[in-house]
Amino acid sequence: MWLFAILIVLALGGVAVVASGRGGSMAPAYDDRPDLALPADRPLVARDLRSVRFPLAVRGYRMSDVDELLARLATELEDREAPDEGTSGDRDPA
Repeated sequence: MWLFAILIVLALGGVAVVASGRGGSMAPAYDDRPDLALPADRPLVARDLRSVRFPLAVRGYRMSDVDELLARLATELEDREAPDEGTSGDRDPA
């Protein structure tokens, strides 16, 4: 009986030491998710978008990865549309 009491006191003391920060700190966190395999040196093409796979998070996809891709796509589409702004609207839509 006394042995269990001593073990409990020692365990609580160990928890108190670690909780107070005297047991050392945790290792620094690092980002372990894989990078998206998208080319950075050329515009995206359809096959790039068809092959992209987002890493899963606890509750679905990581919003930051999806937002980053959407921002890049929007920028590239704006760049592709920019030369068309100077032309007249007389083109036949067919």
